[in-house]
Amino acid sequence: MTTVIDGKLVAEDVVATVQKAAELLRAEAGVTPGLAVVIVGEDPASQVYVASKSRKAKDCGFHSVQHTLPAETSQADLLALIAGLNADPEIHGILVQLPLPEQIDSGAVIQAIAPEKDVDGFTYVNVGKLGAGAAETAFVPCTPAGSMVLIERVRGRDLSGLNAVVVGRSNIVGKPMANLLLAANCTVTVAHSRTHDLPALCRTADILVAAVGRPEMIRGDWVKEGATVIDVGINRIPAPEKGEGKQRLVGDVAYAEAERRAGAITPVPGGVGPMTIAMLMANTLVSACRAAGRTPPRF
Repeated sequence: MTTVIDGKLVAEDVVATVQKAAELLRAEAGVTPGLAVVIVGEDPASQVYVASKSRKAKDCGFHSVQHTLPAETSQADLLALIAGLNADPEIHGILVQLPLPEQIDSGAVIQAIAPEKDVDGFTYVNVGKLGAGAAETAFVPCTPAGSMVLIERVRGRDLSGLNAVVVGRSNIVGKPMANLLLAANCTVTVAHSRTHDLPALCRTADILVAAVGRPEMIRGDWVKEGATVIDVGINRIPAPEKGEGKQRLVGDVAYAEAERRAGAITPVPGGVGPMTIAMLMANTLVSACRAAGRTPPRF
């Protein structure tokens, strides 16, 4: 019988661990984890994401700060704000919501964040640490970090000898996911749009991670019997059955087909999605623990 991996339940467990550890840090070291979220402009989707992150930070007992800047903000002004947050001892995590307006170089802004406060895991220092096998001291991007927690809940922490296929090679998900799986002793293949005979390659995977951004691209007969399938995709497709102009969310995996073959699978929604914000909270806590010279919990 296929196990449906409940990302909401695991995310709640991660957040509960964060809350307890934050209380302990406050009581014993007098340190309250601080998260600063910066948003430039009024993109509706970004506003929703930022609001949910700020709410979750408050739920965790964090010092939560939100900077909402007008769309015409200059790059120099944004960099000055980041420099101030880098220097603020009460802030342990800095998150700049993307996309940024066209007059701002997103890369320059991300790289201006102090690596020890880069809870998104996007600075070159953290990318390099993960690639070099120093994941324990790196901040890992939240979506692959959350995906890895889900895999370990099903398979355990030692994945030695398992074949893993990651479909997608983005800097945000595909590449860090591959590095995490390598660190757990998997044999890892990164596949993409130019991979020869992708269905056959996917069928070799004990762990199959879909992060390609194409709705239901991974078909059920691409899945090895008993495989663990992690669907990172979030795609909106027409849902005429719900009414004219309505949409529904689907992943990169044809769920109904894949569920019949997989040993464990994440649904969309309710799988990887809830883990992303949970791991942002976890990374912020870890940063605060390190700043206080204390050992953070492992998730």
